[in-house]
Amino acid sequence: MTTPPAPFTPEQQPAAPAPAPAKKGSALLKKVGSFVVVLIIGVAVRFGIPYFTGDAPVHAKAGECVTVTGPDNDPKVDTVDCSSGKPDLFKVVKVVDNTFDLNVCGDEHSALAQQWDADKFVLCLDEVNPKK
Repeated sequence: MTTPPAPFTPEQQPAAPAPAPAKKGSALLKKVGSFVVVLIIGVAVRFGIPYFTGDAPVHAKAGECVTVTGPDNDPKVDTVDCSSGKPDLFKVVKVVDNTFDLNVCGDEHSALAQQWDADKFVLCLDEVNPKK
């Protein structure tokens, strides 16, 4: 019969295996991946979110109707059905691209200039239900 070995004292405990050194390639890959994610989020915020939230300007076509609400220095324009009867309802008479010149609509139409990045245009409008 053999005697079991004596238990280890704290000084004699076997050392835990050392953790494997981190690979330099995986750290670089994480940094590049993080940069790509931040870049995608930045592009989405700059170009995509305004269109999803409705903050992008409405580039309506001639014949469509829009409502114009909000302050004069920051109007909110939404395309709506012409028979909706909503207040501040206007029919787009013509759209003039690549300008902010409100005089292109003449005296007989209201004009509203809009811009989104390099896309700038003027909507020439007639009020559908004129206020009396």
